[in-house]
Amino acid sequence: MAEQLSDRGKRILEAVIEDYIATAEPVGSRTVTRSHALALSPATVRNVMSELEEMGFLISPHTSSGRIPTDKAYRLYVNSILEVKHIARDNREEIQRRCRLAGKDLAQVLQETSRLLSSTSSYMGVVMAPRPAANVFRQIEFVKLAGRRILAIMVSQNGTVQNRLIQTEEEIPPEDLVRMANYLNELLEGLTIAQVRERLLEEMQSEKVRYDSMMSRALCLSEQTISTEGPELFLEGQANILDQPEFADAAKMRDVFRAFEKKSTLLDLLDRSMHADGVQIFIGSESHLLNMEGMSLITSTYMTGKDTVGVLGVIGPTRMGYGRVIPIVDYTAKLISRLLEAD
Repeated sequence: MAEQLSDRGKRILEAVIEDYIATAEPVGSRTVTRSHALALSPATVRNVMSELEEMGFLISPHTSSGRIPTDKAYRLYVNSILEVKHIARDNREEIQRRCRLAGKDLAQVLQETSRLLSSTSSYMGVVMAPRPAANVFRQIEFVKLAGRRILAIMVSQNGTVQNRLIQTEEEIPPEDLVRMANYLNELLEGLTIAQVRERLLEEMQSEKVRYDSMMSRALCLSEQTISTEGPELFLEGQANILDQPEFADAAKMRDVFRAFEKKSTLLDLLDRSMHADGVQIFIGSESHLLNMEGMSLITSTYMTGKDTVGVLGVIGPTRMGYGRVIPIVDYTAKLISRLLEAD
């Protein structure tokens, strides 16, 4: 795609994109010549813009207006023209400060991460928590409550905590609950949650368990505790999207609210990012993002050691400031990875 354009065409396309990002208004040839040192006449710029429109990089929203970039133009801009700079120092310091304040609980860290992605980008922050099935088991504990109720607490190595309130058929003494937890912790140590479920099924079918009441009850309690449901999704800053001129009218506002209620579509898109290295950019119609036009998503994975465990990113209009947002997403993902590794 890039070889189709001359250097002059690229410079003018870059000027149109940057002006449109800044103003959200269609860009005319005189605006380009006034705002950018291109040493070209408005007539020359106008002719080049006409060529860019024929090539599918620009469109005219109205007959007499200037032009706006297409998804094809943003893709060329991101891949071949944009120079991504280092994250601004104030953004870096803000991200570091907010992550420290979030505490050690993983859910709190990820919730705060989605908030800071939203506030530092001025768009919408999104974080997909690790899938429970991929978490590695650390320990389980059973706490006796009143009557026949038990609080089961399962902790993963990445800090994820699952709590379940279990009603048992018979009252279980606290000392038995301790023995059950010890048995399970030894049995399940170092397994992923997906492997835990398999091991539990194997144990429940063994001859040894059939003749040991305590082991049988322990396995039943653990099966009720451990969940492999889909990952939690943290979204913050939907109001920032509504502040964008593209979504100002009531109909588009309704579309935005409806779209973000369909988290399964966004989870599918984030899952695609799990298998890619570095920052991924989904522009407009490329992503089929919640079936909405005019939206883009910038993502990066976060890791523990060599294992990718989750995805975070920023959702905004296709007119978002890619050069500013990309380093924010990249830096935040690397910081969260370091925090998880430190734990």
